[in-house]
Amino acid sequence: MNAVIEATTQAAPIAASQAADRKSGFVENPTIRDLAKRIRTYLQAGIAVHLRGPAGCGKTSIALHVASSIRRPHVLVVGDKNMTTADLVGTKSGYQTKRVVDNFVNSVTKVEENVSQGWQDHRLTTACKEGYTFIYDEFNRSPASANNVFLSILEERILVMPSHAKTEEYIKVDPRFSLILTSNPTEYAGTHTVQDALADRMITINLDHNDRTTEIDITAARSGAEPDIVERIVDFVRAYRETGAYDQAPSMRASIMIAKIVRAGGLELTMDNPLLGQICADVLEAKCGSGGDPRIRASRHEFLAALARHHFDGAPPPVLDPGSVTAPPSADPAVPGAGAALAAIGDGQ
Repeated sequence: MNAVIEATTQAAPIAASQAADRKSGFVENPTIRDLAKRIRTYLQAGIAVHLRGPAGCGKTSIALHVASSIRRPHVLVVGDKNMTTADLVGTKSGYQTKRVVDNFVNSVTKVEENVSQGWQDHRLTTACKEGYTFIYDEFNRSPASANNVFLSILEERILVMPSHAKTEEYIKVDPRFSLILTSNPTEYAGTHTVQDALADRMITINLDHNDRTTEIDITAARSGAEPDIVERIVDFVRAYRETGAYDQAPSMRASIMIAKIVRAGGLELTMDNPLLGQICADVLEAKCGSGGDPRIRASRHEFLAALARHHFDGAPPPVLDPGSVTAPPSADPAVPGAGAALAAIGDGQ
């Protein structure tokens, strides 16, 4: 099967589930709690929910949190370009042989042998039959031909089985069945346009990067770092994100990575330590990109290094070269890459 699948798990009571979420680093502040309540309300009404937002905004974490709080088993399937309806519903599986030997009369032996192909239900069929919560992560990475099976599930509440299933022609969907989908609208590589018929059958909630307080809470919970360190790291990453001087927006994951490494290494959050500069380079350098121009790349890296010194050492705030946000065509020969700019931010420059 081409999809990445997690085993079905039995959700615990709400109180125990919330305790487990806290232990795992999930933070449910008032904003997230309100969002989770809305999602549960829609699911209880039998309406599918589509969480759409950029990478790192917490779509999957919220989906899993809501599914656990429903107190029903849940299944997670990740969309894949090779996904087919059979990967979701089921497929033929092996052969069954039945052999009957009739020797009622000693001198006469009658043998009957029948061979039939078996059928194996896959995750969506099981979820529909048993009333599980089905989480379809990054569903727009799967082709529309695979996702069409959801149209009858969401409208008529029936799952139409393939003609070769050799079971029922269709299955009535359990009233407790719930569907949560996630997608990233800013990711174009390997994604497919969501068909209007499917989008019309669900509620789409647009998510964005979390507010500062939420990012600090989540980063502190996930990393275990001290609050004052977490605040400075989050402010640094958020300030960089707001500039637009990158090819890929840094998400909260960047803050969590830096905070985890700082805590694990027992590092002080100061640019006097060259290692901290290298950590920032390793975490964020790939996101800077080049803007199609090596000069833009150099400008972005220099600005990022200065921004780190500002947030970690109290240096004056850097001024962003407007040309590093909108990249003009370059007529000059390639300049040396600025990969060392971040790596060297601890040398006092």
